[in-house]
Amino acid sequence: MPTELPLRAPAIVGHGFLLTAALIFAATAFAQQPASAPAAPALAAPWQPQIHFSSPPNWINDPNGPVLLNGQYHLFFQLNPFADQWGHMSWGHAVSPDLVHWKQLPVALAEEKGIAIFSGSTVVDADNTSGLCADPGQKTPACMVAIYTGASQDKQTQNIAFSRDGGATWTKYSVNPVIDHGLKDFRDPKVFWHALSQSWVMVVSLPDQHKLRFYRSHNLRQWELASEFGPAGAVSGVWECPDLFELPIYDEQDKLVATRWLLNVNINPGGPAGGSADQYFIGQFDGSRFIEDHPGSGPHWVDWGNDFYASTSFSNLPSSEDRTWIGWMSNWKYASKLPSLPGRGEMTLARHLYLREPPAYPPPTPAQEPLLLVQEPVLGLPVDKRYLAMFGAPAFQTVAKANERISAKKLSGSVYRLRFTLDPGDASEAGIRLRRSSINPDDPATEETVVGVDLATGRIFVDRTRSGKTDWSSDFPARVTAPLKHSQTEGIPIEIVVDNNSIEVFGEDGETVLTNLIYPAASSQGLAFYSTATPPGTAPARVRDIELIPLGQARTRK
Repeated sequence: MPTELPLRAPAIVGHGFLLTAALIFAATAFAQQPASAPAAPALAAPWQPQIHFSSPPNWINDPNGPVLLNGQYHLFFQLNPFADQWGHMSWGHAVSPDLVHWKQLPVALAEEKGIAIFSGSTVVDADNTSGLCADPGQKTPACMVAIYTGASQDKQTQNIAFSRDGGATWTKYSVNPVIDHGLKDFRDPKVFWHALSQSWVMVVSLPDQHKLRFYRSHNLRQWELASEFGPAGAVSGVWECPDLFELPIYDEQDKLVATRWLLNVNINPGGPAGGSADQYFIGQFDGSRFIEDHPGSGPHWVDWGNDFYASTSFSNLPSSEDRTWIGWMSNWKYASKLPSLPGRGEMTLARHLYLREPPAYPPPTPAQEPLLLVQEPVLGLPVDKRYLAMFGAPAFQTVAKANERISAKKLSGSVYRLRFTLDPGDASEAGIRLRRSSINPDDPATEETVVGVDLATGRIFVDRTRSGKTDWSSDFPARVTAPLKHSQTEGIPIEIVVDNNSIEVFGEDGETVLTNLIYPAASSQGLAFYSTATPPGTAPARVRDIELIPLGQARTRK
């Protein structure tokens, strides 16, 4: 290790709204194959997302094979080209120059001959290791190879397809499948190049066995089994959509000190909020086998909210760019019942990732882990621009004073980024109420979503029980919580990204994350800080470093 290691640079954040592709399966092959992207409907519901990718009027779920090629980000995703419910799974396709502004393209890989195109990954085969991209020995900088699960009624197999023109057209490999064990449940291959072993590595799920298998290949066509991982962590539901990548570790001074591998796998059901969720393991990988650093210490949850699933990272990123992933913003326990956008399903914001060593002070809470996963939302805001703190409000202020300023400035909105540091003082609970039906912070509201901290339990929470339209599923109205990782001696930094139908909370500088859908009325745009009462002579709740930035419309082009 060099004596001088670099400091962490600020993440370049952008309006990340990557798409999830719902690879939809049907018992019988659907003969029709759409040649162009679906047309957007003329009318949109009040909760049509503005800064998250969706594909009206269709159904989408898992993001698949996100990749950077020649300066352009590609996102493939599970898509039903014909309806707003799961079925006829195919790979949708969109591209972006910045992870912010997306253009949806025609379907990349369509269901065909009774084989649905389930989730998978995409790699750039610049050296033509597959032999599919050009004549042997030729460099192929624009060639991509997709590795996906082909799903029939009887079994699931791993298959490949290739594109020689940067993703515009695709050809399925004539000798598919490349892995076939005759298994009914065997899916979601994630493939990457492992430089030290000079080989391609695949991690793929055995869902009902709660195991992941690692395969190796030199040409993407012939694969050999290297090892298995699991069962481990949470095992009450099926395992799906694994990923494996190396992350930097930064210390308290944001200095790079080491790296570790993060292995994540999604589970359904069995998440901390019920239904589907995403867990991870930290350890080392030698090109063949993953060894967890602290076996038995989990489960470690990526996101404690209801609506984060099927996360997958972008491949072919340069070493200067943070590892970035995106997930499907929904939950299988009610996904088919979601109010129409029109269409159903959308992506989370893209998120930059790294690991952080916990500080020596303040003392750790029982929930603190040896290494902390940090997630930062991609929002496309200039990193060098300073924004006024609530239009010049003092750094420290009581909840009442903060609300006075909200009222005086008539602050409201439905799509924005809000940052603040919360010092609960001696209050048992404090936080902020968002998307309120009342604009005046002092007036009662019949509709609101609450983000707060419960000091008695040491947990941060999101309460959407009165968030708007909730009667479409008994599983939807809920209060979800996550344990705080640090003692609250210096306040709790909280970042919240609000869209027309969602709220993503990044607490404790991105170490504690909760993602949730909401369906408020378009007119519900109020916000107000709050706290429980404190006895005379005790410390009231206070907030500081308040920053509210409206986020403009950034809809996907088709």
